[in-house]
Parts: sequence; C-alpha cells; structure tokens
Amino acid sequence: MKTNTKTIFALLALGLFFSCKQSEAEEASDYKSDTSVASESKVISSSAAVEPKNTDRKFVRTADVRFKVKNVIQSTTKIEDATTKFGGFVTFTDLESHISDIEKTIISQDSIVETTKFTVDNSITIRVPNTQLDTVLKLIGKEVDFLNSRKISANDVTLQMLSNTLAQKRSASTEKRIEKAIDEKGKKLNQVIDAEENLATKKEQEDDKTLQNLSLKDQVNFSTITLEIYQNQTVKHEVIPNEKSINAYRPNIGWQVWDSFKSGWYILEKIISFIVVLWPFGVVGLVSWIGYRKFIKK
Repeated sequence: MKTNTKTIFALLALGLFFSCKQSEAEEASDYKSDTSVASESKVISSSAAVEPKNTDRKFVRTADVRFKVKNVIQSTTKIEDATTKFGGFVTFTDLESHISDIEKTIISQDSIVETTKFTVDNSITIRVPNTQLDTVLKLIGKEVDFLNSRKISANDVTLQMLSNTLAQKRSASTEKRIEKAIDEKGKKLNQVIDAEENLATKKEQEDDKTLQNLSLKDQVNFSTITLEIYQNQTVKHEVIPNEKSINAYRPNIGWQVWDSFKSGWYILEKIISFIVVLWPFGVVGLVSWIGYRKFIKK
C-alpha cells in the first residue's frame, strides 16, 4: 500500500514538473513573438520623429524609408488606412507591376498555360500631423519584411520663421511711410510713379515672406513621409485558350481535289477560248492549201 502511494505521488510530481515547463516554454514563445513585433514596429521609428513638449521651437520633420513587404497591395491599403486614421492624407501613390518574363506552354489542343514573372512596387508620399508622426511610423514598421534604408530629419525653422515675420513688419512700416509721402509730397507725375513702383516692390516682398511663413507652418504642422515599398518576384500561372493555327482552317482532301478539278477545267476553257480566237488564221491557211492544190499543182 505504501509503495502504491509513493508511486502515485511521484507521477503527480512529474506531471506538475512537465506542465510547468510547458507553460514556461509557451510564455517564452509569446514573449519572443511580442518582442519581434515590437522590434519590427520600432525599426523605422526615431526620437527625431517625436514632437517635443513645452518648447517654442518649430521643426520640419520628414521621413524617407525604403523596405520590402510580403504583399505590396495589402501593405499599401494598411498604410493608407493608418494615415487616414491619424488625421493625415495621401498626396502621391504610384503602384506598378513590372513584368520580367512571359512563357506559354501548350498543355492540350485547345489550352495553354501562361506563366508570368513580375514584381510589384509602390511609391507613396503621405502627410501626417507632426504629433502623430512617430505613431504612424510604428504602424508602418509592422509591414517591414526587410529594411533597405531609413532617413528621418528634423530641421529647426524657428529662426527662419522669425526672420520672415520681422521682414514683414519692416516692409509694412516702409509701406506706410511711402504711402504718406505720396499723399503729402508727391506732386510731380514722375515722383509719384517712382514712389508707387517702390511701394509695389515692398508689398511684393512682404507677400513673399507671408507665403514663406505659411508654407513653413504647413510643413511644421504636417510631416512628410516618403515610402518606397516592394516585394519578391511573383510567378502567376493562368490557363488560356489555345488560338487555332492556320492549318486548322485548311479544307479536307475531298474539297482540295474538287478545287483542283475545277481549276483544271478553267484552264481547259481558256485553252479552247484561245484556239477559237485564232479561227481567222485557220480559214486563211485552209484557203491557201486548197488554192495550192487546185491551181499550182496543175
């Protein structure tokens, strides 16, 4: 009895030991898979893509990434959906298939297998809010099968925007003085024309600075991501109808014999017609022969 009890306890201990090992292995496997997904999502992320908090600096952020995916069409759809989800928009996409080879193999009298080898790639340009740039890059990173290159830049344009603003203020002040001078002192036509041209130049310069600042603000608020994605070469097999050759339209032997008989008859008709055409020469010959025998022999 004691021996049976010890055996049961030993079996229970072994069962608990193996179950613990199995759960540890499953946890390790889940951890590895989570780690691989996290590493893929962070492969194109960067601290340069993070919007700094509590700062007055203005950064223009851009990202240029080239990588391989498993399926270009599916990855394109996911990238576009992620862009729209976080308030961005697609400004350019060029999805294209490049055929490298086409082979046709006859498998039956009326069927051909067409084998097409091709690659698919896409060039995508998207704009996303600067606060969501790193988030979108992490989502795009989940589609990466092999990373070729990644370039992320954050250009500080704070001083450039300040310079444009100061130039606008100076130009506005100069415009007011010129307008006042025209109203008070501009009497001669030439002086008025010169002053007006100078005023127009100043306003044009102010407009240029205004447009530059608006463009910079747009680039600061919306970051630009340029993607080049591609996939491995794909082979597609398709069964297509076998178009008949010219021999399939040739008539059978009976029709060919009948056509030959008709052709021979047509030739015989032409020969008879040719002989009939020569009947005047026959009449002249016959008359000559009769005259020869009747008169010359005597």
